[in-house]
Amino acid sequence: MDIKVSVIIPAYNTEQYIHKAISSVLSQTLTNIEVIVVDDCSTDNTVGVVQSFADPRVKLLFNQQNLGVGSTRNRALGSATGEWVAVLDSDDWYAPKRLERLVQIAEEKNADFIADNLYLIEDGDSSPWGTLIGQSGENIDSITRITAAAFVGSQIEGKRKLRLGFTKPLLKRDFLVRHNIKYDETLKIGEDFWLDMQCFLHGATFFLVPEPYYFYRGRSASLVSSNKIERLENQCQKINDFLENKDYLSNNPQVARALLLHKRESQKWLNYYRIVEPLKQGELSTALTAMVTNPEFFQHLSTQIPKIIKRRLVSYFGNTEDSNQKTMFHTKV
Repeated sequence: MDIKVSVIIPAYNTEQYIHKAISSVLSQTLTNIEVIVVDDCSTDNTVGVVQSFADPRVKLLFNQQNLGVGSTRNRALGSATGEWVAVLDSDDWYAPKRLERLVQIAEEKNADFIADNLYLIEDGDSSPWGTLIGQSGENIDSITRITAAAFVGSQIEGKRKLRLGFTKPLLKRDFLVRHNIKYDETLKIGEDFWLDMQCFLHGATFFLVPEPYYFYRGRSASLVSSNKIERLENQCQKINDFLENKDYLSNNPQVARALLLHKRESQKWLNYYRIVEPLKQGELSTALTAMVTNPEFFQHLSTQIPKIIKRRLVSYFGNTEDSNQKTMFHTKV
């Protein structure tokens, strides 16, 4: 049987969740699939849960040492045989028609990668609190082609936008192989966004489906708020790397402008957190040194004070119209 979709699941210490993730794939209306789980040296019973599935479509691989999500996904990609590759985080799950629906639309549109809206659900809740498109405030009610410039613009730091880098696309495996596209193994965060950017760099077409078929679980254990500085440093470096591709950017000036804006805003927030985070830790000398080298800090701080006060009021008084924005993007680590 020819495999239509290879679903790759990197797994690390998610024994509580991974059964639901795998079951949601095996219950798909599209049946000619394979599920490739790569365990990244879990210390709980994640492996035992995976091994409890008797379905021959489930394949389990083991890392000999903890490598991180980028390397783990690349190992799964190397073992995939499907026409399409779909990523599933081991604590998330699919609606039953997801793969069939997205493959059907991708083939109709001749897409190289395609994503759907996401249901956003907090760990322990029985129903989603919103969707990716819904919380963005944007009105997308039909299948939409996403340009590289729009994709970059959606990720600009500090803006309430449709964060397209958080979608979980199906990718045409032949396209990835032909252009040697892999996950950046040096990144702990944001590897999805930069893999998608590599696809755009090689001329990929990307479509977004407004219906949600992916359940994205927010877990406090996977928040990276304590590592904002490292995330933004990596982000600035990746933007610089991409800006070095003069041939592509000269033919795509809108992408170049979006990347430059992305870099400027990322650097602004990086400078901000280089002061704020040490202050939170009581490291006054470090914060003061950073203030001296960043005179724009106080101007930026003045724009954030109303938002900080609003968050404190929401936290104190409970739900308001904006409280459902959560600290939404729990980034999987």
